[in-house]
Amino acid sequence: MKESMVLLIPFLGTALGAAMVFFMKRRMNSRLEKLLLGFASGVMIAASVWSLLIPAIEMAQEQGGNVWIPAAAGFLVGMAFLLVLDSLIPHVHLDSEKPEGVKTQMQKSTMLTLAVTLHNLPEGMAVGVTLAGAMLGDTGITLAGALVLALGIAIQNFPEGAIISMPLRNAGASRLKSFWYGVLSGAVEPVGALVTLVLAKQVVVILPYLLAFAAGAMIYVVVEELIPEAQSGEHSNIGTVGVAVGFVLMMILDIALS
Repeated sequence: MKESMVLLIPFLGTALGAAMVFFMKRRMNSRLEKLLLGFASGVMIAASVWSLLIPAIEMAQEQGGNVWIPAAAGFLVGMAFLLVLDSLIPHVHLDSEKPEGVKTQMQKSTMLTLAVTLHNLPEGMAVGVTLAGAMLGDTGITLAGALVLALGIAIQNFPEGAIISMPLRNAGASRLKSFWYGVLSGAVEPVGALVTLVLAKQVVVILPYLLAFAAGAMIYVVVEELIPEAQSGEHSNIGTVGVAVGFVLMMILDIALS
């Protein structure tokens, strides 16, 4: 029961953030938006290091063999995986009119949802693979560690949920429709987490690779999309402050509570 709840925590963060569309009347302040984007970036960077890459290296050391190969190989494959998805899935980013991915006739609201869904996939995978490590035992990953990662991702998913629902509302969509688009963008997280959990439990030896894979996928999202959006236009220093706050908060959570 506890394990299934951990899988749902990041999704709940997205849903609660999307629900802000019922309470906020205007477009989110641009400075607040940059702060939240930076915060999400900091959380994901810290989670990639402390919750994924370091456990991958420690686990590979316990298994014997070359310690750095699983972390390096998994990280690069994770980056490549998101690069392929980013090139194929039609989506559009905030404050952009130019779609990315294959050409399509989809509405902008749908492509904006797909963009955030693309962000959320590696986060779900990260929770799934850490939870698998905790359930398998003797991996150096505890259930508390998996819970901390899920909570950290939920914290940064809250602003992401608001960031997608509010622009849809401002574009003319109803509050309910905007909310459901935001919720839909986070639905991929428990699905990705469950698939990764099942795969990791079946093949224990590849767990270090999967941890590093999730880290690479998350860092791709940060470098390719979150940080550029936080640094675009004016007040880019606010996004930088957000990165610092998010990074330190996730680092503290991981070290103090794991």
